Amino acid sequence: MPQRLPPALIGPGLALLAFALFASHDVLVKALGETYSSFQIIFFSVLLGFPLATVMLMRDPRSGTLRPVHPWWIALRTIAGVSALMGAFYAFSNLPLAQVYALIFASPLLVTVLSIPILGEKVGLHRWGAVIAGLVGVLVVLRPWNVDALSLGHAAALVTAVGSSTASVIVRKIGREERGVVLLLYPMVANFVLTGALMPLVYRPMEAVHLGMVALVALLAFTAGLIMISAYRLGEAAVVAPMQYSQIIWAAIFGALFFQERPDLPTWIGAGIIIASGLYIVVRESIGGTSNTTPVGAYSTRMENVAVPRIPAILRLQANRMPPGYEALAKRAPKQ
Repeated sequence: MPQRLPPALIGPGLALLAFALFASHDVLVKALGETYSSFQIIFFSVLLGFPLATVMLMRDPRSGTLRPVHPWWIALRTIAGVSALMGAFYAFSNLPLAQVYALIFASPLLVTVLSIPILGEKVGLHRWGAVIAGLVGVLVVLRPWNVDALSLGHAAALVTAVGSSTASVIVRKIGREERGVVLLLYPMVANFVLTGALMPLVYRPMEAVHLGMVALVALLAFTAGLIMISAYRLGEAAVVAPMQYSQIIWAAIFGALFFQERPDLPTWIGAGIIIASGLYIVVRESIGGTSNTTPVGAYSTRMENVAVPRIPAILRLQANRMPPGYEALAKRAPKQ
């Protein structure tokens, strides 16, 4: 009989599986982006994701209306989430996978910076040093001194990092007071309305196989999101969150298999610096316990997925609604 994983490895193991599914999601987005506008892909992904999201929303036990408690924060988060999703789809459609991941990995560093004005956090010298080192890694990936190599795809990836980080910090500010339904539904509706308005300008008839790929994009996002909820239920956030960096491995594998991509040395060096900076922040916070924001857990704010948000702050809110027997794990988990 196969041996069970030790309890301490279940959460990280589930996170690795979830991020593998997310990487597969991104491959499909990139493949579709070779034929269709990113706006069209988002529109149909959201459209096909609504039934899946509805199933999840029906499980929300909290009573109340869809009127937000903090409308201005919800509005800002919606803008940030929409920008992050559009930026991500455009970047994956136009850049090598490894470059997109490397730039989006800067999100935890940006959360550290944004936590100062939004959450009133105090950031010490060690975390500032990690942020600065991470930004150096971003420059190594971007190579701004080589202007000819820069493109709108790089700008879109940076927009994704900034937008997703902003959305995550806002969730951590208001998440305990807002219903999860509100946090999920408003960005989805905004994406649907905005991309729908652009459809007359970008629409191309979709083949049945491509429409099936779009449906699979929604399904992968939904499935991976549920697995991430389980990962955060069963593991420490400080251990689960760094599993996000496994996506750089999938980027190298999928990029070589499907798109003939070979990440160059500066991309690997820059990604390594960014990852090391993020890991330093989470290790320091795990030891010191001085921050309420857990910045390294914010990476997956990289985008609002069509069926379920890839935002650990929201996933943690969902994970808090756990069956009897997990209360001890919940008490051990870091606060968002």
